[in-house]
Amino acid sequence: MKDQAKIIAALLVGAAAGAALGLLLAPEKGEELRGDIADYVNDLVDKAKNKAQSTADNIKEYGSHAVDSVKSKFSGAVSDADDAIDSAKAKATNYAENGVDSAKSKVKSTANDWNNSIQNA
Repeated sequence: MKDQAKIIAALLVGAAAGAALGLLLAPEKGEELRGDIADYVNDLVDKAKNKAQSTADNIKEYGSHAVDSVKSKFSGAVSDADDAIDSAKAKATNYAENGVDSAKSKVKSTANDWNNSIQNA
């Protein structure tokens, strides 16, 4: 990309120099020559402005696409993390419920064993 920009810049400078020499060597009056040079320079400035605007628009569009791509990837990662959190919560809830049921069962069994021992004594 940098090589292309250098080539384009060299071509523009060469064209400008050639045109300026052509105008200077043309058999015209000084006032007409200055007007022609001014017109030519104004045309070059307009072309440069248009090229700069076009390049800026292209860069802006590329940046916008890059941001959208990053947002999409980040959104996917967040979604995956949310799914993992939900799965972990479900497993933890299930484990806690099973633990509570197991603890209740053990307490009930121990209470029944004590109750039976007291009644048999």
